[in-house]
Amino acid sequence: MARFAANLTLLFTELPFPERFAAARRAGFSGVEYLFPYPWAKDQLKLWLQDQGLQQVLFNLPPGDWDAGERGIACLPDRVDEFRRGVAQAIEYAQALACPRLNCLAGIPPQGLAPERAWEQLVANVDWASQQLAREGITLCVEAINSRVDMPGFLVDTSARAMALMAAVASDNVKLQYDLYHMQIMEGDLIRTLERLLPHIGHIQFADNPGRHEPGSGEIHFANVFAALDRLGYDGWLSAEYRPATETEAGLGWLQEFSSTGRPSP
Repeated sequence: MARFAANLTLLFTELPFPERFAAARRAGFSGVEYLFPYPWAKDQLKLWLQDQGLQQVLFNLPPGDWDAGERGIACLPDRVDEFRRGVAQAIEYAQALACPRLNCLAGIPPQGLAPERAWEQLVANVDWASQQLAREGITLCVEAINSRVDMPGFLVDTSARAMALMAAVASDNVKLQYDLYHMQIMEGDLIRTLERLLPHIGHIQFADNPGRHEPGSGEIHFANVFAALDRLGYDGWLSAEYRPATETEAGLGWLQEFSSTGRPSP
């Protein structure tokens, strides 16, 4: 059975970051993720996790200059050394936090970089990173992110593109990070896609659409999707990666609902 985790970059933002761990535990989450751990010391993050009995389930490799609009550097031929240093840094954090998987953001190719050259570099970098992580027992995930609303130009924007990347790398240590929100925007047909791709999925995130708010605020029928994942035997994490419509706790009815109707309470 799957377990629910909270993305602390988006949830509980009413609180300072260190206080979000306790808030997640009080709400009923047993795992947490956040986009990037690097602004904080490894030992401090470890302490916050241990104090609340939480599992660190995922974070991203360093993305480049996020504030300047970069969304990953894995596809950039002139940033290979930086990418590799970022992989080494991420491994150090993952080991300290007992985090079993890391996500690689493909990035947005700049004007002037041929798409085929960006793709070639992405394949090479994911291949190299997967080998480094495999030596440490850490899974590498790759994520498709919608290019219509959130990240125009993102190189890997559909599940088909993510699967093509995984096929090109051909490593057992690369899994698909499947985000229900992003793929609802790009593809729809979520349950059939999950049925087809589940053997390749290493992690699932979710938000409703439109708006990227909590379940029940939009068009995705989460009761059906979660029931399908149970039927298919998905036993990984389901990470809530949404922007609460108001305050976080006011929108957590979905957690109570799905924890009391056949889903395990974290």
